[in-house]
Amino acid sequence: MKRLLTAILIAGSASAAMADGLKSLESFMKNAQAGKAEFTQSVTSPPKAGQEARTKVSSGTFEFQRPGKFKFNYTKPFEQVIVADGKTLWLYDVDLNQVTQRAQAQALGSTPAAILTSATDLKTLQADFGLSNQPASNGLEWVLASPKVKGGQLKEVRIGFSAEGQLAALDIEDSFGQRSVMQFKGLQTQASLPAATFQFTAPKGADVIKQ
Repeated sequence: MKRLLTAILIAGSASAAMADGLKSLESFMKNAQAGKAEFTQSVTSPPKAGQEARTKVSSGTFEFQRPGKFKFNYTKPFEQVIVADGKTLWLYDVDLNQVTQRAQAQALGSTPAAILTSATDLKTLQADFGLSNQPASNGLEWVLASPKVKGGQLKEVRIGFSAEGQLAALDIEDSFGQRSVMQFKGLQTQASLPAATFQFTAPKGADVIKQ
């Protein structure tokens, strides 16, 4: 996620930009109790020997409601639905007609989804993540979130906000060197969403796997 008229001026300018990232994150957690947006996700895996890195792009819609409810509806290039209803995390692969069911508390933990949907203030989030401001780049203010418990799959997450304080991007790096950049468009925040938004029932005939 991720630098002299004079060195002093540049340092002062960077500090001002950096100060806004955490403020935007705190405002988002307090004021965005529910919301929805379109997203585009680019996933780049580390290149194999003698090969260039490849990037896979997908898109869809994202909806959330605090505390701990969200829905990712992938529409391109393949249909997939990920729903967290507060207790259970469901993953439905449309092409395979397969549903994976996991206890939400065990599945999420220190994950990007937890950052977006679980915590209600910085203090709560800091129980699981170290938070620090990052220099502004690409027109966004950034916050770096690093899991306090090391050894998991997540290495770090950068959270980007627009000048208006709207959630704009997640830049995620895992412990295997894979990078996932999720960009949000048209975010609408509101007090609540219909309860049915986060309810999931396995389609008839689907293979359900409990983990």
